Amino acid sequence: MPKPKRGDRDKRTKNKRWYRPRKKKVCHFCANPNDPLDYKNIDLMRRFVSDRGKILPKRRTGTCPKHQREVARQVKKAREIALLPYTAD
Repeated sequence: MPKPKRGDRDKRTKNKRWYRPRKKKVCHFCANPNDPLDYKNIDLMRRFVSDRGKILPKRRTGTCPKHQREVARQVKKAREIALLPYTAD
């Protein structure tokens, strides 16, 4: 029996796993334009800060670049007036 050509092989059989495409993350602020981005809204700001106190990247949160820059500004304002911690305890 001849060996199958390189392009004929199925990629799933090589890795023995099924590929599941990931869901595209949607920017929270583009999806909810009535939800204001404000440093005083601590519950919303905590979604974008890790348990260590670091600002999460946009690839993790799904925010668009415009809103990610604004999130960073607002988190820094909230840290400055001690609404959010700079680091974990």
